[in-house]
Amino acid sequence: MKISLTQPDKTGVPPHNTGGSPVPTVVSIKNLNHYFGKGSLRKQILFDISLELKPGEIVLLTGPSGSGKTTLLTLMGGLRSPQTGSVKVLEQELVGANNNRLVEVRRNIGYIFQAHNLLKSLTARQNVQMSLELHPQFSAKEVSQKSAEILSAVGLGERIDYYPENLSGGQKQRVAIARALVSHPKLVLADEPTAALDSKSGRDVVELMQRLAKEQGCTILLVTHDSRILDVADRILHIEDGWLQSDTENNRF
Repeated sequence: MKISLTQPDKTGVPPHNTGGSPVPTVVSIKNLNHYFGKGSLRKQILFDISLELKPGEIVLLTGPSGSGKTTLLTLMGGLRSPQTGSVKVLEQELVGANNNRLVEVRRNIGYIFQAHNLLKSLTARQNVQMSLELHPQFSAKEVSQKSAEILSAVGLGERIDYYPENLSGGQKQRVAIARALVSHPKLVLADEPTAALDSKSGRDVVELMQRLAKEQGCTILLVTHDSRILDVADRILHIEDGWLQSDTENNRF
C-alpha cells in the first residue's frame, strides 16, 4: 500500500513553501544560555547558542555525553522553558511564552526518543492514534484511517494490532516514527533514536525517517552518538561542554 505524505494537513500550520518568496526558518535560536539549579548550585549548561534550521533539512547534533545535546533539543521542542536569548520555533517565541503557547507549538512537532516511549497496553495503531488525538479537527474515522496508512508506510501494515511486547526493537521504533509523522509536523526532534538498535535496524530506521520526512517536507533534528548514520545529514552540528563548536554542510560525495 502506498501512501502520499505530501497532502496538506489540517493542523493550521502553513504548508511547505514551494514558491519564490522567502521561506521562514523552522527554528531560529539567538544567544541562548541555559542554567540548571539555583543559588550556589546554579550551573550553566548552554553557552551563547545561535543556530537556524530551515524547512526540509536533516541536521544531526553530535557531541559527548553531558555536552548539552538533549537539553538543547528539549528547549527547541517546548518541553522545558528557555530562560534567556531568543528561541523561535515555527515563528513563535518560546522565551517568556506561557503554557498555552508552548502546548500549541508542541502540537506541531513530532518527537522520537531512544526508548520509543510506547504505551504497553495499547496496540501499534492505538499508540499512533494518540498523536492525532491532539488535533480535534480529525474525526474518529480519519484518526483510525491515517494511523493505519502511516503504519503501512513504515512497513508495519500487518502488525497494526500488535502490542509492543510482540514487536522487535526496530519495529517499536518504526511505530514511534509513525506516531511522530502521522500529523504532518513541520519539525521532528529525535533523541538518540538508534542507540538501542543493532546496526541494520538502526540504519533502516534512520533511512525511513529520511525518506518520509523528505516526502513530507519537514525538518529533522537528530541527536546522535552513532557515527554510522552521519551520511544522512544535510548538516552536522557539534556541541561540547555547552558550546556549539561547528555547523558544517555534510559532504556526501
